[in-house]
Amino acid sequence: MTSGATVTQSTVTKKQTAVTVPFVDLKAQYEAIRSEVRAAIDRVLERGDFILGDAVRQFEAEFTAFCGVKFAIGVSSGTEAIRLALEACGAQEGEVITVANTYVGTVEAIVQAKATPVLVDVSSRNYNMDLDCLERAITPKTRAIVPVHLYGQPVDMDPLLEIARRHKLIVIEDACQAHGARYKGRRAGSLADMGCFSFYPSKNLGAYGDGGLITTDNPEYASKLNLLRNHGEKVKYEHVIQGSTSRLDTLQAAILRIKLARLDGWNALRRSHAQYYTQELKKLGIAGPIEEPWAESVYHLYVITVPDREALRRYLSQQGIQSGIHYPIPTGRTNYFPSYVCGA
Repeated sequence: MTSGATVTQSTVTKKQTAVTVPFVDLKAQYEAIRSEVRAAIDRVLERGDFILGDAVRQFEAEFTAFCGVKFAIGVSSGTEAIRLALEACGAQEGEVITVANTYVGTVEAIVQAKATPVLVDVSSRNYNMDLDCLERAITPKTRAIVPVHLYGQPVDMDPLLEIARRHKLIVIEDACQAHGARYKGRRAGSLADMGCFSFYPSKNLGAYGDGGLITTDNPEYASKLNLLRNHGEKVKYEHVIQGSTSRLDTLQAAILRIKLARLDGWNALRRSHAQYYTQELKKLGIAGPIEEPWAESVYHLYVITVPDREALRRYLSQQGIQSGIHYPIPTGRTNYFPSYVCGA
């Protein structure tokens, strides 16, 4: 369960008024960058390069520098990022291992890539993939592993990559909640064969619509991803493979460039707020999320476990504090994915 953002209570003529603490406040962020955003949008409108325009190329270059990778390919969503990454490495017709405790888009992308998802359990300590369960789930049909850096904390990647190397498996990071997070000093998205990001508006780095991106150091993957996102088109009207319409919108890229320049600062504030929450909750006997020694979490969500979740949510609501549950139904128990059993 997660808490809303911290706000300062306001006063009106010396009388204290009730304040609602929203779970997400996108308007406050927009107000801080309004003039830059509008100027960036105007530049795109004046250029008229709405499809794979200059802002897309600039954002991709800036994101490669930010993540410390060689290539970044902007696509239309985080779900599409995972699907295209799986197609680029040829994981179709095989099994792909991921976790049951994730947003449905992770598993949806595996199914759309014509692979079979195998869902494993997560650690009760940090909510990320249980590596013992991972090892037991590997079969001769396994082609890839998709670890999810859930809530903004990276998975322990070194032992995971060792397992993958022993079994000759591709590893694709689902970093859709981990923009700017670090594992042993390296950014999420630079730790495996490919990394996938979502720019859904509520993400740490969010667009004003849908958007996504794939990072990689592999030039063959990058080349194929560029084809897959744009109808398999090598040059105009020359289609060398079957692709799709999965491009990052130029207007969204222009907005994301402004936000990327501020992301480390915003993440530092999230970390500071998280430390404060943990310190104060400890006084009440409530444990905050554990940040592992290898990780620098960006706290996309601040998640706690309590004996009576609904009672706490009712209390928070009475105080005007919004909260959420991530995720109330494990992916393997949804109506659409009942046939995929956990590999634990």
